[in-house]
Amino acid sequence: MTKTSKPELVLRYTLLVLVFLLSIGPFLWQLSTSLKAPTEDIYTYPPRFLPADPTLENYAKVGEVIPVWRYALNSLLVGLASVASNCLFAGMGGYALARFRFRGRRIATLLFLSTLLIPGEAVLISVFLTVRGMGLADTLAGVWLPGCAGAINVLLLRNAFLALPREVEEAAVMDGANAWQRFRRIALPGVKGTLAVVALLSFMAAWDDFLWPLIILSDPDKYTLTVGLQYLSGTFSNDQRLVAAGTMISVLPLLGLFFSLQKYFFRGLGEGALKG
Repeated sequence: MTKTSKPELVLRYTLLVLVFLLSIGPFLWQLSTSLKAPTEDIYTYPPRFLPADPTLENYAKVGEVIPVWRYALNSLLVGLASVASNCLFAGMGGYALARFRFRGRRIATLLFLSTLLIPGEAVLISVFLTVRGMGLADTLAGVWLPGCAGAINVLLLRNAFLALPREVEEAAVMDGANAWQRFRRIALPGVKGTLAVVALLSFMAAWDDFLWPLIILSDPDKYTLTVGLQYLSGTFSNDQRLVAAGTMISVLPLLGLFFSLQKYFFRGLGEGALKG
């Protein structure tokens, strides 16, 4: 094994720091802007990163301008429903593809893979007509329904179930356990890490989605956070402090969810969730 020279080590860490700054820099700048007082010039040159007099006044003003907490609640309801449905329905689909023997199983897997190649915008009109035909237009259920079971989540859980040893389930079959009991009591507890990955991806997709809620919703009281914040940006386009505060309100829940699930998330990456 060759030993890394000191110049190579310095170069590696320099590149890592540079990538870190490029990745986290915009977020930190938005956070700094959201904490700057109205009397502080945010356009000064050279730019001042740290607020001279940090304040939470901008966050309070966001709530005065738009019903941001109602929008956040709507997004939270859609996100939680998406997490629950994806963990259940995608888990059932992934388990069926991994464990059941039926004609057309490989074709079904290929069909799930092929849906990942289709841009969402290409089927947007048909999805809208379907949801409207079901009477779910302008409802939070209509926002949730198209993403209730993502194809990528089905495939993630399928691969995770394939990585589980069959011996335990075969023993359960000998004890008289049916398919649902094996799925609920053996398979799901064995892929907790992958379920955390699915939960995080599902919540992020539902929370960050902008185009679909904008199309399906017309009642402002039912807007999700991403749609509602556009009113803030349009009304206060000259006050970047409020825009930055609204951005932080939308981002902080995702960070909290990730840090609370990171233990299971990285475990899911290692238990076969992202393997072919």
